[in-house]
Amino acid sequence: MKYSRLIAGTMTWGSWGKQLAQKEMVSLMHHCLENSITTFDHADIYGGYTTEADFGKAFAESNIKRENIQLISKCGIQYLSDNRQNTVKHYDYSKDYIIWSAETSLKHLKTDYLDLFLLHRPSPLMHPDEISEAISTLKEQGKIKDFGVSNFTPSQVELVSSAVEVTVNQIEFSLTQHSAMHNGSLDQMLLKGIIPMAWSPLGSVFREDNEQTRRIHKQLGELLNVYNVTEDQLLLAWILKHPANIHPVIGTTNKNRITDSKKAEHIDLKLEDWFKILVASQGHKVP
Repeated sequence: MKYSRLIAGTMTWGSWGKQLAQKEMVSLMHHCLENSITTFDHADIYGGYTTEADFGKAFAESNIKRENIQLISKCGIQYLSDNRQNTVKHYDYSKDYIIWSAETSLKHLKTDYLDLFLLHRPSPLMHPDEISEAISTLKEQGKIKDFGVSNFTPSQVELVSSAVEVTVNQIEFSLTQHSAMHNGSLDQMLLKGIIPMAWSPLGSVFREDNEQTRRIHKQLGELLNVYNVTEDQLLLAWILKHPANIHPVIGTTNKNRITDSKKAEHIDLKLEDWFKILVASQGHKVP
């Protein structure tokens, strides 16, 4: 695979979360690699445009060989931040901005290339030909290897892919947010060989206490001893069983949880157990 099956999401590594010191970031990178998590997911806006640079400084001191990891970044969101002179949150997919953003991410991450470069969210003003020109330039210059999108609907993927190959669509997907199974997103990716990546793969199961999450906890609890696993491992295993070959982006910085998450790859949920978990989420049987 081009990317590790589980991907390390870095959004909370910096000022938007744990504010890890450089040595802590280095240690966390090595821990991910020890658990065969070699892909690190970034976006330019994380930390108000600061986390990529923090990660890059740590990476430069990590003694990790560049060819042993994969770096992903995203562009397009113009965020309200002290580091930008924006007056409103908006999107920019002009050719010059896409190229500038990729080059800025390369500088911050202290690398010569990105393994994957994504458009972060769709813009009503994006034009596929202009996007294609930017991506072609970046590929020809060796600055990115692959191109994809994030949070795009099937029609938006079709629009962009009419001019440039889309290899990944990173979407929100979890047991509590599984609309991609019903709106054509995962069908399209499976059909066209587009790799799905899933952010927030644990959904709201541990964040909210409501009828849905109580049903889910009850059903997961009945399966814990059957598989000798934890609830979060079952939630990841439920995603991993989907035939579209979904790559969950795990956002934790807790080393023990990272180690436990990796074990989810070895859980083979029985067919009926997979549907029991889905039914618990939906609150009703399948049609």
